[in-house]
Parts: sequence; structure tokens; C-alpha cells
Amino acid sequence: MWRCLIIEDDCENARYIAKGLAELGHVSVICHDSVQALERATQSSWDVIILDRMLPNGVDGLAILSTLRSLGQATPVLVLSALTGTDEKISGLNAGGDDYLIKPFSFSELVARLNALIRRSQAGADQRRLQVADLVAYLDSGKVERSGKPIALQPRELRLLTYLMLNAHNTVTRTMLLEHVWDYRFDPQSNVIDVQISRLRRKVDAGQATSLIHTIRGAGYTLSDRIPAAEAG
Repeated sequence: MWRCLIIEDDCENARYIAKGLAELGHVSVICHDSVQALERATQSSWDVIILDRMLPNGVDGLAILSTLRSLGQATPVLVLSALTGTDEKISGLNAGGDDYLIKPFSFSELVARLNALIRRSQAGADQRRLQVADLVAYLDSGKVERSGKPIALQPRELRLLTYLMLNAHNTVTRTMLLEHVWDYRFDPQSNVIDVQISRLRRKVDAGQATSLIHTIRGAGYTLSDRIPAAEAG
């Protein structure tokens, strides 16, 4: 399972990529603007970043890329662009891009390139790990622990928990979960999300002094060790 940050202002294209990756069992988070993108890129751990060049307010995605590299961020970055000139490709690679894919593209080629980038970056690397408070998820093995005690999760539950951890302290809506964890296969009015969240909460929070999974009334859910003001359950 990959953790992928998609920085793309074209909502339809971003959702197309995220949906395709979700169908392959991966977890994606979408950012549409440069400010949010920098925040997410630096605050969470990613296996790969997909970066569009042409962002709102005239921002070139390469500016974000250069900033990440100057901060020591070594996450593989695949640059997406409709700019096809050789000089543009060189600029993307010189800014710190690991690959450059021209729009329009085939999804199969995108996945193949991401596979290659992630494979190279993980060669000899430590096991991938996410942590929020005392909750730790080891994505290579699928193991999850809280306070050092193992938690047994099904594959879908692991994807759900991973998405919540990548969005820690932020509200995650039902629509976001349907798009990135369930890949549109369920009716938004179905209670499948509520059921899965309830099961996950029992496994993660049972017997713990502090609850990490919270329901935000009328908005969605959040995973956080900070108690939300609008918590409903």
C-alpha cells in the first residue's frame, strides 16, 4: 500500500488518479493549492508525491518542489505537466523532480512510473511507519500497535486507519472516505462508513485512557489526541 499526495488543481484529474490508486489498494490525499500542498507535504510521511506544475494564482509546482528539497524532503516526486518542451522537462528534473510525465497520460503508465520511483526509494530503507500519539502503523507488514500492544486489522480497516492517520487532526468527510478508501463502490447514504468507523474505534480505542477516533457532528471524522470542540461521539 502506498501513501500518495496528489497536488493538482484540476479536480476531475485529481479524482481520476485517486480513484485509480484506491482501486489498487493505495491511499491518496488531494491538495488543490500551494499553501495546503506545502503543509501536507511537510507534516505527513509519503511514499510518493504527484505534482502538477500549473497551480492556482499562477504558482508553478516547481516552486513547491524546490522548497521541499531545500527543507531536506527526499520523497520521490513525479511532475505532471502539459508543458512538453525539452527545456521544461529539464527544469522539472533540475528542480528536484524524480520523473516527468506529460499530460494527457495513460493511468497504466502513471502507475508504472510510480512503481519505479517507490521501488528505488525504498531499496534498503527502513520499514515505513506512521505514528499519531501512541498509535503506530507499520505499512510494509500491516502491523498496528497502540501503547505497544498489537491491533489486528482487516485490509480495509488498515486503509481506513492509514487515511485517517495521514489526515491526523483534520476533519475527514464521508465523501473523502468513499473516494479514497471505498473508491465509489457504495451509496453515500449507506451506513458502511459508520459501521467500519465503529469497528475501527473499538479496536483502536478500547481500554485506552484517551480516545483517538472522533466523530465530528455534521462533518465527518478525525483521528487526533486533541479532543475536537465539535465532537459528537
